[in-house]
Amino acid sequence: MKTALVTGSSRGIGRALAIRLAKDGYKVIVHGAGNIAKAEETKKIIEENGGVAEIVMANLCDLEQTKAIFEKTGPIDVLVLNASLQYRTPWQEISLEAAYEQLNCNFVSSMLLIQAVAPHMKEQGWGRIVTIGSVQEAKPHPDMLVYSASKAAQTNMMVSLSLQLAEYGITVNNVAPGVFYTDRNRDALSDPDYAKKVTDSIPVKFYGQPEDCAGIVSLLCSDEGRYITGQNIFVDGGKSVQ
Repeated sequence: MKTALVTGSSRGIGRALAIRLAKDGYKVIVHGAGNIAKAEETKKIIEENGGVAEIVMANLCDLEQTKAIFEKTGPIDVLVLNASLQYRTPWQEISLEAAYEQLNCNFVSSMLLIQAVAPHMKEQGWGRIVTIGSVQEAKPHPDMLVYSASKAAQTNMMVSLSLQLAEYGITVNNVAPGVFYTDRNRDALSDPDYAKKVTDSIPVKFYGQPEDCAGIVSLLCSDEGRYITGQNIFVDGGKSVQ
């Protein structure tokens, strides 16, 4: 049984991805940053559906905790880099601390985790790496400067690594969600006026649910996805092209 690590899988899109990969037959490492009860919820759902799951906790803003993840998990065959941190702040008011936190979580930790999993993937001649980006790579929010920049940096890293790892049977792709109804933005979308403004900006006229990302990630992590690498795939109802 191959093992998949999905960062930030205690809730939201990450939880949906973990559940789907478990249904696909992977042993899933559920990752959370601090709320172990939420990670336990994801693990329970997976197991109730006949899947296999374990939990690893680490704050990806802390690079030492990031490096220590694989002391607990062992070799990883599929790496889905979903965890992210975003602060909504006017660009003139962004503190250096807030910038470093987002950059470490959204970009530097991704690099470290890929560095850690790549040797095993190379040795076995098979691996799948999927970074989860954002529609903000194409449509940056004015008050999320560091978040959008870090997601764009992660995607550029994906493109570079896809070329360097292709010969080893390792595919590397990015999936960029648009507006999704998750606990991160539930409060904002509960305002009817704001929700209408948001949906009016999306060509399909509705925002996504976490499960809407699961199909494409499932494909990219499968044998059927072996000929797809170096791609940035938007799952955003057309918002990135409007």
